[in-house]
Amino acid sequence: MRLRLVPSGVAMSLLFAAGAAAAVVVAGAAAPGFTITDTAGKSVRLADYKGKYVVLEWTNPECPFVRKHYSSGNMQSLQKEWGGRDVVWLAINSTNAGHSEFKTPREMSDWMQAQGAAPAATLLDSTSATGRSYGAKTTPHMFVVDPVGRVIYAGAIDDKRSANPADAKSAHNYVRAALTEATAGKPVTVASTTPYGCSVKY
Repeated sequence: MRLRLVPSGVAMSLLFAAGAAAAVVVAGAAAPGFTITDTAGKSVRLADYKGKYVVLEWTNPECPFVRKHYSSGNMQSLQKEWGGRDVVWLAINSTNAGHSEFKTPREMSDWMQAQGAAPAATLLDSTSATGRSYGAKTTPHMFVVDPVGRVIYAGAIDDKRSANPADAKSAHNYVRAALTEATAGKPVTVASTTPYGCSVKY
C-alpha cells in the first residue's frame, strides 16, 4: 500500500479550517470582526459600532425556536427596548447559500418586516464565515459585545428551552439581564449559558 504524503502547507490549512469550525467565542474573549452585507445591500462592519454595546442575534425564519420568540413578540420587544437605549442590535442569518433554508435578501427583509422586527440591520452571512468564527451553534444564539469589543454574554436568549411561544413571558431573559447590568456599570452575573434552538445550517 502506497502512502500519500500531504504537503505540510495543505495539512496546516486543513488543521486550521477544522479548528476554525470548532471554535466557540466565549464571554471575556474579543469579538471577532466581520463585514457582512445587510438585506438592503449595504456592508456592515462590527468595527463601525466601536464604543457602543452590540447584540448579535443568530436567526433563521425556518426554525420553530426563532418563530417562538417572534410570534410571542419577545424578540421585537428586546430589539425596540435596547435600540431605544443606543444599543446596536444585529440579526444575522448564517444559513449557507447552498442550503434549502437559505433566504434571499428580499425574502429575509420581507419576513422581518412582517414580524415587526426592529434590529439596526439584518445581515446575510451567506458563506457562513461569521457564524463559524463565533461558533454560533443554534438559532437563536445570542452574543452581547461591550463598547471595547469584548464579549460579555454568550449563549441562550432565556432559560425556557422550548419552542412554545407562551413560555417567553415567564422566562428569565439572559440578554436583558446582561445588558441591564452592563449598562449600569455592573459585572454580568450570568455571562455564559448553553444555547438552545435549531442548528445553524452551515
